[in-house]
Amino acid sequence: MAHFETVDLPKTPEVRGPRPASDNSEARPRKRWWIWGLVIVVAAAGIWYFRTRGIQASNPGGVTATGPGSPGAAMSMPDQPLPVVVATTRKGDLPVYFNGLGTVTAFNTVTVRSRVDGQIVKINFTEGQFVKEGDSLIEIDPRPFQVQKEQAEGQLAKDQAQLKDAQVDYERYQMLFKEGVIAKQQLDTQQALVGQSEGAIKADVAQIDNAKLQITYSHITSPIGGRVGLRLVDIGNIVHATDTNGLVVITQLQPIAVLFSLPQDQLPQVMARMRSGAPMIAEAYDRDNSDKIATGKLLTIDNQIDTTTGTYKLKAVFDNSKNELFPNQFVNMHLLVETEKNVMIVPTTAVLRGPKGTYVFAVVQDNTVKMQDVTLTHSTGDVTGISAGLAPGEVVVVDGQDKLQNGSKIDPRNSRIGGSGASPGGPAR
Repeated sequence: MAHFETVDLPKTPEVRGPRPASDNSEARPRKRWWIWGLVIVVAAAGIWYFRTRGIQASNPGGVTATGPGSPGAAMSMPDQPLPVVVATTRKGDLPVYFNGLGTVTAFNTVTVRSRVDGQIVKINFTEGQFVKEGDSLIEIDPRPFQVQKEQAEGQLAKDQAQLKDAQVDYERYQMLFKEGVIAKQQLDTQQALVGQSEGAIKADVAQIDNAKLQITYSHITSPIGGRVGLRLVDIGNIVHATDTNGLVVITQLQPIAVLFSLPQDQLPQVMARMRSGAPMIAEAYDRDNSDKIATGKLLTIDNQIDTTTGTYKLKAVFDNSKNELFPNQFVNMHLLVETEKNVMIVPTTAVLRGPKGTYVFAVVQDNTVKMQDVTLTHSTGDVTGISAGLAPGEVVVVDGQDKLQNGSKIDPRNSRIGGSGASPGGPAR
């Protein structure tokens, strides 16, 4: 059997050559994907271009359909009317008010005090009660004063008896002096005794009157009509005429006063109106300056100007029949100075201000607007007076002006001017 011996041949080194073309087939598409994308974009642009040319050819007038679903709807939108609120101007009378801050003050305030010393035995009022002048409020024990009165009356009776005796002796001494029985000095002495007795009687009468007055003072009555406050003492307390604290405070609320201030620049106009003798209407408004509380009239003006604030004080009086006003209440005061006749009245919100002055948006034909320059007189509340620039019956925009320009088309909604423009809550002239 033949035997073959295995011989290990030497290893041939590996020769690295270029890879076959099939190995780069995955790399080429990744490197050139953007080329295909560019081709797709160019193709889409071409389709859009030729399609647009076809639409323009079918619409030679250049009008692009803008209805819902039309191809040109997103490209061209017509001018839509802007919704606004409008009002019609009118001619009328516009009141001129001067406005200031005021404080309600009781027309009269009285702190009731005792004029005698003694113990309180009775209180005849209820806290917060309205009383009239002369109504009984507090009673102080009158018995000590009654005793003093009786003592004075007893002393008076004694002195009257002594006077009678002195007068009888004086008449007797006169007869004796005429007969020469007694000296002139004795007659004069008796005459002096008569005078002393008469003086003592007058003193006794005064003591009686004083005791009666003390008894009267022990019954404390209301000096004015008004509203009683909280009582400051209770039954059983001893009070003195020298006490600094009172027994109760009474404030007169009908009528009632309001003190308010105005700038000194407005003083000449107010003084001129007062000199004319015509009453000046004063109106009190609430803290928010929205609701009128009461109507009164100007009573007087202070006699000096406050140099620290440049204002002067005025006092108005109100009937306050329904107790609308209360002491120390804060109010906004509106003083009617004059009434402008036959001026154009528009809502204050219609007036705008620009570099050239004040103007409004006036509504013209086809529901378009134009900027109209106007000249103002003054504003009162929610209305403003116009002296030039508008005619009666013209329509102006009062809300929505922020989106308007000259010639803008609008969709108007009507408003109206309330009342006669006499709502005096706004700035004065």
